[in-house]
Amino acid sequence: MKQIIAMGGGGFSMEPENPLLDLYILRQSGSKQPKICFLPTASGDADGYIQRFYKAFGEHACIPSHLSLFSAPTKDLEDYVLSKDIIYVGGGNTRNLLVLWKEWGLDRILRTAWEQGIILAGLSAGSICWFEEGVTDSIPGELTGLAGLGFLKGSNCPHYDGEADRRPSYHRLMQTGKISGGIATDDGAAIHYRDQELYRVIGSRPEARAYHVDCAAGQVRESAIIPEYVGDMF
Repeated sequence: MKQIIAMGGGGFSMEPENPLLDLYILRQSGSKQPKICFLPTASGDADGYIQRFYKAFGEHACIPSHLSLFSAPTKDLEDYVLSKDIIYVGGGNTRNLLVLWKEWGLDRILRTAWEQGIILAGLSAGSICWFEEGVTDSIPGELTGLAGLGFLKGSNCPHYDGEADRRPSYHRLMQTGKISGGIATDDGAAIHYRDQELYRVIGSRPEARAYHVDCAAGQVRESAIIPEYVGDMF
């Protein structure tokens, strides 16, 4: 089964005192000690970000590792990635992430991983990248549309309630035909796909929401999805 868990915002880097989304991701592997690999590419492989990952996941039942393209652990990246249970992609510059992944062949490797049942997860840039399109701040000055890997259909907009410009920019891009309809997620909300179908929407806080968003005749339509609160699952 192919699985992607995309967070609008949250996890160890945004909610360090609230591990619910990260715990949910770990539990989906079915392993008592899942091997989880952090890809900090979008942050330029920032050392502080990597250390926060190890600190956070060192407190959970898992085997954490990371893959830095600026200091690759091996020349056989495919073998390294395919040995993991979960790939967790951090936030940052989505455009740079995609360029580097394609240069290193990671886009192809990650598709293979997904098709083999390795869970793909992430927040912000690590959410946008899996979709056909996304709303990104990778280019200074304004939020723009960006083509992603296309593992999931439609577009994605993270930080829907967390950044003031996200919602109006998503609407504007749809109304001007620069991006297709899709799904938006608040900080603290995550969307779980199984075999490219939306399986579940979850939240690390009860008020977080996700939204189906589309545009017809210049009018944007939103349909809210109330997530299942992860705190009630454990």
